[in-house]
Formats: sequence, C-alpha cells, structure tokens
Amino acid sequence: MAGSDPNKLMAKADKLTRLSLTRWSADWKSATLLYEQAANGFRIAKDYEKAKEALEKASKGQELISSPWDAAKHMESAAALAKELGKWNEVADFYRRASELYIVCGRSQPASDALAKGARALEDSVPDEAIQLYTDACVLLEDDDKDQMAFDLYRAATNVYIKLEKQLTVIPYGLIEAKVLEDWFEVHRCCCFSVEMGLAADKCNATNSQCKAYLSAIIVYLYVHDIKQAEKCYNDCSQVDTFSRSDQCRFASKLFSAYTEGDVEEIKRLSQSSTVNNLDHMVIRLARKLPTGDVSALKTRASDEQEEPLDEDDLT
Repeated sequence: MAGSDPNKLMAKADKLTRLSLTRWSADWKSATLLYEQAANGFRIAKDYEKAKEALEKASKGQELISSPWDAAKHMESAAALAKELGKWNEVADFYRRASELYIVCGRSQPASDALAKGARALEDSVPDEAIQLYTDACVLLEDDDKDQMAFDLYRAATNVYIKLEKQLTVIPYGLIEAKVLEDWFEVHRCCCFSVEMGLAADKCNATNSQCKAYLSAIIVYLYVHDIKQAEKCYNDCSQVDTFSRSDQCRFASKLFSAYTEGDVEEIKRLSQSSTVNNLDHMVIRLARKLPTGDVSALKTRASDEQEEPLDEDDLT
C-alpha cells in the first residue's frame, strides 16, 4: 500500500517541514506523526539506519510541538537502534540527549535511567564513556537528593573499572613511577566509586552494603600493591562508626597485619574467607589474587621502622 511505504512517508514529512513560497510555516505536528509511522515501517523492514533517522526527526518534532517526554522516548529508541548498528558515538549522544529532555520535564529519575542505559550499552565497547555516563547518572540523582537510588550505579561503575584489569597496574611499595601515574589515577577513581557507593548506602541505612563498599576500595588498592593508599583508605573509613564496628573492618585489620608480617599464606587464607565471598564478584576476583607484590619487603621495612637509631652522642 503506497500510503504505508516508509520512504514515501519520510518524503512527505520532510516536505511538510520545509518552507516554500506556498508554505510559510512548517507543519511539525503532521510531520512528526508521519516520521513516527515511517520509523515503525523501517523497523518492521529491519532497515535500522533509516528507522533511526526517522526517530531522530520524530524526536525533534515532538520537542518543537512542546512534548519533551515523547521526544526523549524517541531518542532512547534511536539510541537502541544505534547500538544494533554499532554506532557507539551515537549511542552515547542519543542517550545524553534523551536525558536532557527528561530534565526539561523535571524528571531526574528517568533522566538518570537514560544515562545508565547508555552506560550499560557501552560497557564492553567504550568502557571509558560508560564510566562517565554512570558518573553523570549518579550526579543527577544526588542533585535531586536521591542518593539511595545511585547505589547500584556506583557499583556498576566500579565493576567496569575492575573489568579493565589492564589498567590496574601493580605499583612498587612507596613508589609511583611516572609511567604508571596515569593508571594510578584510574585506580584511585575506581576506589572513589566504591567509597561513594558506601556513602550512598549510608544515606539509605544499608550499613552492610556500606561496609562492603569500603572494604572493596581497600582491596582494590591492595591489588595494585599501593599499601600506603590502602592504609589511608582504611584509616579514613574507620572514622565511620558503622565501619569501625563491622566484620569488614576487623577483616581489613587482619589483612593489614598479614601484610605487615609478610605472611603470604595468611593473606591467601584470608582472601578465601566468607567476608570476601560476600563482596561483589569482580572484587572477589581481585582478592583471590592477593598478594600481587613482594610482601617480604614490607616486613623488612616494618622492622626497620621499629628499631630506634643509635645516638652516638647519647652516653646515658
């Protein structure tokens, strides 16, 4: 049927949006309906490229006729098709645009959800962009005092970092070399996500999740063998009363003792404990590989620090 040909529907819609000597204003209301019909026709025909184009135009039309909610829905549909086509830049752009349109509607939750959908779509192909989308999604919720809803997003962002295990460079004790400095900042951001996840859990009284998030950050630092930063993280988190009285805190204390003693077998034994088993599977994977560096050097260093230097001028 000629009237249902999506190509002809697109052509007719385009004509309605163009100004001419006989048309002084665009008829976006009628054109938008035609673009939507064309998009459905192209999808049925599995012509996803043209369906995506039709949805983009339908979204623009809905926005111009003051319907940002429907415009956002169309952008999300276009983003899903861009994913099918492997056009990753468009996936990110379309989900971001959908999020902006939801914000126009005053709806932070669907705006955040749109960014999270984009992040999930990009986790394997463009992980850096996925992490940024997760971050932006969390910010939207926090700005609207919905921190508790950001908990799963922080966890997802942390897991993306951990999946990029090639970025978790093992750092010599007490030394951050220039060649690994950039990677160290990535590790630090990963741990910050875990801490932020703990803060989000605290705001919704999810104390167990909060303590597990803090322990996860400590384990990631230990995995890259940045003992000083791991200890700093432990000390900072221990200022939180909930964590200081938790099983996770006691476990971390035992783990640091094993590191200080240079006891590789004890570290490996602790990494198999039930406390670790209750963490996210990506963190468990890192914990199982501890220790990743030479812990005997830590024992030597600890012994040296305990010995008082001999003062030759002190005759007492």
